[in-house]
Amino acid sequence: MNGLMLAAALSGAMAVAAGAFGAHGAKGDAAEWLRIGGQYQLVHAVAALIALQLDARGPGWLFVVGGLLFAGSLYGMALGGPRGVLGPVTPLGGLAMIVGWLWLGWIAVRR
Repeated sequence: MNGLMLAAALSGAMAVAAGAFGAHGAKGDAAEWLRIGGQYQLVHAVAALIALQLDARGPGWLFVVGGLLFAGSLYGMALGGPRGVLGPVTPLGGLAMIVGWLWLGWIAVRR
């Protein structure tokens, strides 16, 4: 079993579900957090699959984990979770995604 592929697929499914809920079942800040989280998570699920095809598993895992931390914290806040706890997690996920892109760029330069 390919764990990264499974994680990326589940991440993509979660992103679509969050985006749909944001579009049809949430209002105000919650709807915006679900939309933003879904957008970032979906893009990075696809990026993880591309990284996997390029045999760049490290960046792929950073895309999945970063997307989950970034979007998951936004989803949690949208569902009423504590902003003081979840809010600081969001930039950690963003940092993981940024490092994933930089790592992927480094791999490209080295090839």
